[in-house]
Amino acid sequence: MDFPKYLLGDNSDYPTAIFVIHTEFPRFIINLENDEVEWLEDFDAEDQKELEAEAENLIQGATEFYDREIALYDED
Repeated sequence: MDFPKYLLGDNSDYPTAIFVIHTEFPRFIINLENDEVEWLEDFDAEDQKELEAEAENLIQGATEFYDREIALYDED
């Protein structure tokens, strides 16, 4: 099954949180309420270096995805 690169998620147990799920490697969930990131991968030392270099871009992409989705809702 193919998934989009980003998915939006919410949960009634976290009424003010908005989650963006990144479905490609390295998979993660970011809570846009507080910018907390939960990585869904185990990283070795070599992966950790690559992740540190790319993390800012991935998180920025998640935020841009959310902004674009909200703008589409606002158009309706």
